[in-house]
Amino acid sequence: MRQLLKEIRACEVCKAHLPLGPRPIVSFSGKSKIVLLSQAPGRLAHLHNKPWDDPSGKTLRKWLGVNEDQFYNTDNFAILPMGFCYPGKGKTGDLPPRKECAPLWHDQVWKTLQGVQLTLLIGKYAQDCYLKKRSERNLTENVAHYKKFLPTYFPLPHPSPVNRFWRFKNPWFEKEVQPILKQKISKILGRDGNP
Repeated sequence: MRQLLKEIRACEVCKAHLPLGPRPIVSFSGKSKIVLLSQAPGRLAHLHNKPWDDPSGKTLRKWLGVNEDQFYNTDNFAILPMGFCYPGKGKTGDLPPRKECAPLWHDQVWKTLQGVQLTLLIGKYAQDCYLKKRSERNLTENVAHYKKFLPTYFPLPHPSPVNRFWRFKNPWFEKEVQPILKQKISKILGRDGNP
């Protein structure tokens, strides 16, 4: 596992396409209970070399009902983006994750994960990749029909401030879905999730 992490963190496959250069950000252990499959690290995560170290991360931790110590404990959470490096800025947010990354690394990482009890599919890129034909028409329907994908997957919107309008238009997410998510996370982490 240490060798795999070393290889991932030395990866430069997408170097020519990354405006800030390669800096793969991923974390996991053989004991990770919950996998966070998301889009790609943001600019702040790239600069600090720390995943979810931004307003999106604060919102996500609130949704999960965990503190930073619990969140960054790799025995609790594996952080496995669709793209491991910051892809650069687009017109209305960050660019999509590089397509080379997930096919190159995800299967290798999954082989090291022995105790995963739940996988959170954060955003459309992760949902499209992992739900495939089981996916509903769009992200909103995936999140609304989250029970269909349990016990393996739990689809979520991206917690980015850019998505605040989605949350405003879909208040049922925070009223109905978020409490269920917190309960599931709490049950999985149990006492072991305490810092």
